[in-house]
Amino acid sequence: MEATEEVLCQNEILNINNLSVNRSGAQVIYDINLSISCGDFVGIVGPNGGGKSTLFLTILGILKPNTGKIEIYGDEPSSKNVIGRVGWVPQAASHIPSNAKITVKELIQLGTLSRKSFFQMTKNNHNKVDKVLKLVGLEDVATKRISKLSGGQRQRAVIGKALASDADLILMDEPLVGVDRESRKSLLKLLDRLCHEENKTILMVSHDLATIKQMAHRMIYLEETIRFDGKTFDFPDLSRLAELRDIQVIHDDITQINNDIKQSNLES
Repeated sequence: MEATEEVLCQNEILNINNLSVNRSGAQVIYDINLSISCGDFVGIVGPNGGGKSTLFLTILGILKPNTGKIEIYGDEPSSKNVIGRVGWVPQAASHIPSNAKITVKELIQLGTLSRKSFFQMTKNNHNKVDKVLKLVGLEDVATKRISKLSGGQRQRAVIGKALASDADLILMDEPLVGVDRESRKSLLKLLDRLCHEENKTILMVSHDLATIKQMAHRMIYLEETIRFDGKTFDFPDLSRLAELRDIQVIHDDITQINNDIKQSNLES
């Protein structure tokens, strides 16, 4: 069984071809071509308004393509064969209202519910919840209200909900926001373990470039279209990123002015 899972994990699970998406009548992303394989940990970076959230919402089937196609396990995002196989960890996960009464275990249980078992928890579901609690390291706070947890623990709980749904592909939007340094370390270790030991595939949007470069196997720079897609160690430096974004150098005149000021001070 383990050998079979390992072979399956070599397959591509997400394919995007010639994708463009419009929102409010304006084109937000275009010419997106992307393939993601099982077990990948992909970091997606880019400026605000560059289309990262739009890409995620289209993968989830919430937004519809203007042109192009998305396939998850060979099916469209809205296909019944895809439901439950894609987990979503939104940026708002760490901003749970202070009056929320749901416990960690109850939140994770929500991930196990399907159309068939919406009104009842089976023994298998209970076992799955216990396994997920252990996996995300929240066994000791299982009966504690989500609102009473630290930012890092809340993120772990929301990730646990996604895992309880048997999601193989997990989309994460800024999961490090509001998480302290120590919690960030343990959270990133968890994500790395999910890829290497649980065969999960993670696409993570983050503005924390330094951190994501330490963790991701692959980096994508998205600004309306994909301007870089490659191994993390090949990710361009700031000057190269400026070239990719077609940002022109404007410092020559400033440098000359500074030199003139220095020369004037010497002469005086």
